[in-house]
Amino acid sequence: MSEELKARVLRIETLIDYQEGAVVSREIIRKNTGTVTIFAFDKGEGLSEHTAPFDAMVQITAGKAEITISGNKNVLEKGDMIIMPANEPHSLHALERFKMILTMIRS
Repeated sequence: MSEELKARVLRIETLIDYQEGAVVSREIIRKNTGTVTIFAFDKGEGLSEHTAPFDAMVQITAGKAEITISGNKNVLEKGDMIIMPANEPHSLHALERFKMILTMIRS
């Protein structure tokens, strides 16, 4: 984490910008116990199905996304969150441009 982010009020939407045809990420916190990363997805972009060895929480801060966990599709919008369980396959798809915070707890 860069020092300029510590101990000050931050506006999430100013920490990361959309890029046409891309998924952009910025790690905000990295500790042995977990990470917090913000993402910006352009419409139609996504992350293909994969698994992670730890639980992860996604919070949508702008836009609309489809998050599929173990074959179950979930549509999330600004203000929504979902927990992706460890070792379960999941994928993300931008129904429109969206931004999210991903919090992964390593335990």
